[in-house]
Amino acid sequence: MKIPADGKLLRIFIGEADKFNGRPLYEEIVLLARKEGMAGATVIKGSMGFGCKSRMHTAKLLELSSDLPVVIEIVDSEEKIGGFIPHLDEMVKEGLVTLEKANVIMYRAGSK
Repeated sequence: MKIPADGKLLRIFIGEADKFNGRPLYEEIVLLARKEGMAGATVIKGSMGFGCKSRMHTAKLLELSSDLPVVIEIVDSEEKIGGFIPHLDEMVKEGLVTLEKANVIMYRAGSK
């Protein structure tokens, strides 16, 4: 698979406890991205953050949160990202979705 050098970076900021169809939302997004043939997706779990409601989510031992911030990053062509965004509109009920230019330097898999 090849990504054009002028790709797009899609970032989805949600909570770890967010669900879709009874399953973790971040898992559902990544599984759908794979099914849709996206180049790849990465889930990054944050240790602290807050969103539009200004509620603090933290992994500090004394304030253990069960809803830590999660960011899903997907880099692909503008066309593939554009086709994926309508799915997010249905899936993401609370959160933030951003899109920015990505200058793809290298995308390759090693030989096995």
